[in-house]
Amino acid sequence: MGYTPPVPALKLTDDLGRTLVFVHPPRRIVSLVPSDTHSVIALGAADRLVGRTTWCESAEVASVPTVGGTKDVDVEAVLALAPHLVIANQEENTRAALEALAQRVPVLVSLPRRVEQGVAHLARLARILGVETDAPVRDLIRRGYARGAAPEPRLKAFVPIWMDPLMTLNADTFGSDVLAQVGIGNAFGDRLRLYPLNADLGKTAPQDATGRDVRYPRVTLDEVKARAPDLVVLPDEPHAFSAEDEAVLRAALPEARVVRVSGKDLFWYGAWTIDAVERLRTAFA
Repeated sequence: MGYTPPVPALKLTDDLGRTLVFVHPPRRIVSLVPSDTHSVIALGAADRLVGRTTWCESAEVASVPTVGGTKDVDVEAVLALAPHLVIANQEENTRAALEALAQRVPVLVSLPRRVEQGVAHLARLARILGVETDAPVRDLIRRGYARGAAPEPRLKAFVPIWMDPLMTLNADTFGSDVLAQVGIGNAFGDRLRLYPLNADLGKTAPQDATGRDVRYPRVTLDEVKARAPDLVVLPDEPHAFSAEDEAVLRAALPEARVVRVSGKDLFWYGAWTIDAVERLRTAFA
């Protein structure tokens, strides 16, 4: 019999800078992120998903066991599924759950803040799954990288993500970069979240925010009006804006056009974004 050389291990880092090593492509995967669940399906590996969150609602995984929500992952339920890989997100999942899992199983943690980083994460998943040379996968990733440079912004948008308290996102977020890809600027691109709450609302001096996430500021309607956005973009997640919410914003910003969009199109990185950019370009035409 001829000698068959061993397959070299795949060694890569996740978005926390942690090194993961895969001797073989994982066959049992638990996804703790709905957009990653969609990406695994898009990469042709739905049959490898053995666990998902309650928010992972794709028809292809309807029979796959759930392990809680993104914020309340049942660590023991995940471990009971004996996964070869857990896919997670620093922003969507809690630190305590991810640290507990990482002591027992490989955990790939992502935190893309740009559309290109989301596509790179998709390509990284394809390599981990061993499907990067499959023709449909190559075509999907090629389309993801084929967008070109973001155009100059033609309109400025206010993008609330919560109503009470009123919250938005700054330029260092994935959703803001998705808008940039279709020529929409972020009215609060330069705004950092301040601590404590009264500082964020301009009522007291801010404290040192070192180590905190400052990308999602809480703002007042007066602050929004002062920035005079051309658009109010209302995603349907993480907050479902009601007709009453919309009326409040319309009254405060009578000159702004209100556009309701899919939260998935704004915030789901990876495979979903590749087609979402075109949908959003149509929505803002």
